[in-house]
Amino acid sequence: MSGDTNTLEALSEEYRASIPTDLRTARTFQWYLDELREEPAIARNAHQRVADMFDFYGSDYDEETGVVEYHLASEDPLGEGENTFYGREIHEAIHEFVNKAKSGARGLGPERRIKLLLGPVGSGKSDFDRQVRRYFEDYTMREDGRMYTFRWTNLADVIADQDPSDDVVRSPMNQDPLVLLPLDQRKRVVEELNERLDAPYTIQNEQSLDPASEFYMDSLLGYYDDDLQQVLENHVEVIRLTADENKRQAIETFEPKDKKNQDETELTGDVNYSKIAVYGESDPRAFDYSGAFCNANRGIFSGEELLKLQREFLYDFLHATQEMTIKPKSNPRMDIDQVIVGRTNMPEYKEKKGDEKMEAFNDRTKRIDFPYVLQYDEEANIYRKMLANADVPDIHVEPHTLEMAGLFGVLTRIEEPDSGTVDLLQKAKAYNGEIDEAEDVDVKKLREEATGTAEIGEGMEGVSPRFIGDEISEAIMDSMHRERGFLSPLTTFNHLEGNLENHGSIAEDLFDTYYRYLELVREEYRERAIEDVRHALAYDLDEIQRQGEKYMDHVMAYIDDDTVEDELTGREQGPDETFLRSVEEKLDVPEDRKDDFRQEVSNWVSRRAREGDTFNPQDNDRLRRALERKLWEDKKHNINFSALVSSGEMDDEERSAWIDALIEQGYTRGGAKEVLEFAGAEVAKTELEDE
Repeated sequence: MSGDTNTLEALSEEYRASIPTDLRTARTFQWYLDELREEPAIARNAHQRVADMFDFYGSDYDEETGVVEYHLASEDPLGEGENTFYGREIHEAIHEFVNKAKSGARGLGPERRIKLLLGPVGSGKSDFDRQVRRYFEDYTMREDGRMYTFRWTNLADVIADQDPSDDVVRSPMNQDPLVLLPLDQRKRVVEELNERLDAPYTIQNEQSLDPASEFYMDSLLGYYDDDLQQVLENHVEVIRLTADENKRQAIETFEPKDKKNQDETELTGDVNYSKIAVYGESDPRAFDYSGAFCNANRGIFSGEELLKLQREFLYDFLHATQEMTIKPKSNPRMDIDQVIVGRTNMPEYKEKKGDEKMEAFNDRTKRIDFPYVLQYDEEANIYRKMLANADVPDIHVEPHTLEMAGLFGVLTRIEEPDSGTVDLLQKAKAYNGEIDEAEDVDVKKLREEATGTAEIGEGMEGVSPRFIGDEISEAIMDSMHRERGFLSPLTTFNHLEGNLENHGSIAEDLFDTYYRYLELVREEYRERAIEDVRHALAYDLDEIQRQGEKYMDHVMAYIDDDTVEDELTGREQGPDETFLRSVEEKLDVPEDRKDDFRQEVSNWVSRRAREGDTFNPQDNDRLRRALERKLWEDKKHNINFSALVSSGEMDDEERSAWIDALIEQGYTRGGAKEVLEFAGAEVAKTELEDE
C-alpha cells in the first residue's frame, strides 16, 4: 500500500496540497483592501502574528502552577512529538516568552525590547528558538497566518533611467501593502479595520515606505499627476508572503563573527556595488537590502550568542528596538517590524550586566530565564527523547536508569536547602512531586528560598543534559561491546564517574561535590533496586489484600473507639496498636503523625465506598508500599541473600521464578540477574551489619 502513496504522482499531489493556493497569484491593491475588510487580522504586525501563532496550535492551562503549556512545545504537532520540551521550568520560560509577545501585540512595551533568552549551555533555549522559527514558517503557510506584500511592475515604461532588469521589483523589505497608502488615508482604513477586528489588540501601521519604494512612489505619482489610483492599479501587484528561513525571508538568524570582521552592514544592509554604475551611489535603488534586520522584517530576528558581539556593534540594536528603525550607511533610515529574539549564555550575560557602558542596551532587553530542568522524571524524558530520535541499537534501558541519571543532573543544579527541614536529596524528590501528604514539605517555600540564594536563579548552573546524554550514549556502546543487551544504572554510573573530570565545562573545584552527589544517587538506586527485588521475592497479592483488610479493620476500630474480632479466638478486642504501627513504620510515619495517616487512609476508603468501589490496597500507593514492606520484613529471614549473588548456590527453579517476577517489572533477563545480585549483596551486607 505504501508503494501507491510513494509514486511520483502521489508525492506531487501531496506537495501541491501543502502549498497555499494563492502562493504564486498576483492580486490587485483593491483586492487586498476588500480582503482586509473580510479578515482584518491579515494586516497584523509581527508581534501580533507570533502571539496568535502560539494559540493556533493549541494550549493547556495548569491551574496549580498558573502556567499555560503551548502545544507547539509540549506536543510538537508538526513533528509528531519528536521535538517536545519537558520540565516545569522550561514551560514557565515559554509561558513568559509568549506573554512578552502578547504584551507586545497590545503595544504595552515589549514590542520595543529584545527578548533575551538567558540560560546555561544545553538548557533548551536554542531548541526553543528554532522551534518558534519552524512553526512561524508553517503558520504563514496556513490560512490563519497568511500575510501579503507587494511588487512594483512596469517601472521601465515610466521611469526613464530605470534599468530594464529592474522592471519588476519586489518590496525590498517585504512591507505590508497598506504602507502604499499615504498616512492620513491609511489611518482611516485602519480605523475601519479595527471596528471589524475580533482580537485583543488593534491594527496599527504608521510605517514609511522603504527608500527604494519611496523613490518609485514619488516618481510614479509625478508621472500620473498625483493620481494614486493610477499608480496602484498600473504598477503594483499584491503577492502572498510566507516566512522561509532558508530564503532569509521574514526570518533571519544572525551569528557573531570574529570581532575584527564584524561589520554593521551585516545587520542593516550595504551599497549594491553592481548598481552604482547604473543609478549612482546616492540613489536608493543602488542599495542592497540584504542586512539581517531587512531580511527579518514582518517576522522574526534571531540573534545567536547575541552578547558575544562587540559593544559598538550592539548599538545598532538600540534604534532597532526602541525606535523600530535602522539607519544604514549611505541610505535613509528604514522602519522595521519584527520580533527580535536574542540568546546568550551565563558568562557573557554576567560580563555585559556589569558593564556600565551597556546600560542603554540592557534597558532595552527583556530577560527570559531558560534554566535546566529541576524534575528528574522530566529530565529522564529528555534522554528518552534523545534515544527515540537516534538510531539506537537493539538494547533495552533497564528501570531507573534514566531517572537516576536525571537525578544526578538535578542534584548539581538545585540550591542546597538551608531550612534544615529537608536535605538536598529530599528537596530533589519534592521538586519531582514525590511528597507524601503527611510530610511537612513546602515546595513553594523551597523555591522561594532558592531564589534568594542563587546568584541569578535556581537551575542556571550545574551539569548539562548534553554531558549526561553523552555518557548514556557511551554506556550504551560499552554495553554493546560487552555483548550485553541492556543498559543498567550501574553501567551508567560508572561512565558518569569516570568522565566527570574530562568534561571541560565542569570546574575543578566542583569535582568532589559532584562525586558526593553521585554517591547519593547510588544510594537512592540501591533503595530502589532492593524495593524491586523485595517486590519480586515477597510479593503475594492475596496476602497483601488480607493484611490490608486487617489493617483497615483495626484503623476503623481505632478511629471509632470500637472493638474488632480476634482472628483466632473470635473474641472482641481493642485495635492492635502493635500491628498498626508495624505497618505505618514502614513508611516512616512518626508516632505523633499516626492519627493523621490513619484518618487519611480512612477517608480514602470511605470516598471509594461512596463511589461504589471495593477496597483494594493496590489502588493506594502509600498503603500498598507499607504492606509490601511489612510482608518483606516477615519473609526476608527465610531468604538466603548471600546466595543471590551466585546462581550456583541457589535452586535454579526458585531463582528463575524471581527473575521472571523482575522481568514483569520491566527488566530484561540479564538486567534482572544483575539487579538480583546487586540487591542481594546489599541486603546481605546490611544483614551482617545488623547482627
